[in-house]
Amino acid sequence: MNNLSAIYERILEVLQNISEQQLVVCQRRQPKMSDLELIGLSLTAEYLGIDSENHLLRKLPKALFSKIERSVYNRRRRRLACYIEDIRSKLASSFNEFEDIFIIDSMPLEVCKLSRSQRSTICKENHYSQPDKGYCAAQSSTYYGYKLHAVCSVRGIFHSIDLSPASVHDIHYLKDIREQLSDCTLIGDKGYLSAKVQLDLFESCSIKLSTPMRGNQYNYKRQPFVFRKSRKRIETLFSQLCDQFMIRRNYAKSFEGFRTRILSKITALTVVQYINKFIFGRNINNIKISII
Repeated sequence: MNNLSAIYERILEVLQNISEQQLVVCQRRQPKMSDLELIGLSLTAEYLGIDSENHLLRKLPKALFSKIERSVYNRRRRRLACYIEDIRSKLASSFNEFEDIFIIDSMPLEVCKLSRSQRSTICKENHYSQPDKGYCAAQSSTYYGYKLHAVCSVRGIFHSIDLSPASVHDIHYLKDIREQLSDCTLIGDKGYLSAKVQLDLFESCSIKLSTPMRGNQYNYKRQPFVFRKSRKRIETLFSQLCDQFMIRRNYAKSFEGFRTRILSKITALTVVQYINKFIFGRNINNIKISII
């Protein structure tokens, strides 16, 4: 787990297998470390739980340390967020190509304590991306930050993800789902319960939305056991992101930095799942395991 060079080489090998180019953008001078190598280093840091760029560079071997400096690394990584998402999508497509059952859920991402929200400047550089207050029913608490919306397969591979301010209701994410999924079954919790939205999804893109009914609803029927059991998969994924990848620990000051950190952690999780299946042939959801 502590052999950074070997882990970096393993992750870079996976990235090179799925990417036809090194993703080097046009610039006056050719960088010593290509964009693909920088993404590989970022995913390695997330896998090892290294959140500090200074700490990461102190642990780098001399061959890698001479290629990059901290400020350049941080700036280039934020600029490569769209490429990281593209890599995550390619990795996920190798698992989800024939899937027709998906699970949808959301989790809170706090940027600072509620008492500091009025004077905090974190992620407030743009009006459209500012965090705000929201309520988490699972934890019965109010928090200040963002909400991570996610769709995963029943095997535990993230299909699509998105960030929204904490006050945005879960059901609004279903508007984006119509452009990403079709001809499938979507399992959600009571936060997605809406007969109007359910009918709209089915008529527009043949998505069957299955949610548990409230106990006082007319013609109450309990959600099938297989759906209730399958929905626990995405909750397990969220727990793994919180435990090993420390997704709720935030050191970013800008929204771009925050978004890149979240995306890198989820991509690192997907890379480990890819290595488990296609290199070692083991259970893809054994995340706390050596990949070298």
